[in-house]
Amino acid sequence: MATEITKKKGTPDNADEKVMPFGRQNYIIVLIGIALLALGFILMLGGGSDDPDVFNEKMFDFQHITLSTILILAGFVVEIVAIFWKNK
Repeated sequence: MATEITKKKGTPDNADEKVMPFGRQNYIIVLIGIALLALGFILMLGGGSDDPDVFNEKMFDFQHITLSTILILAGFVVEIVAIFWKNK
């Protein structure tokens, strides 16, 4: 009995080569998503008071509540798009 491995009909010659699951475009989109997430978390920082007995209204402004949240959600959406993006 010969222990020769036969190739299935219809498989390409380079079937043994490893293929990367993501292309260059996917990694660029991932980096854009990470940048959006980082910017959102950076904008969320601050607004507190140095003295715990003094209340600071700056904590509830547009930047800390709305803009940073929108950027973080957009970053997660971009990350999902990067995972599902198909190269042509």
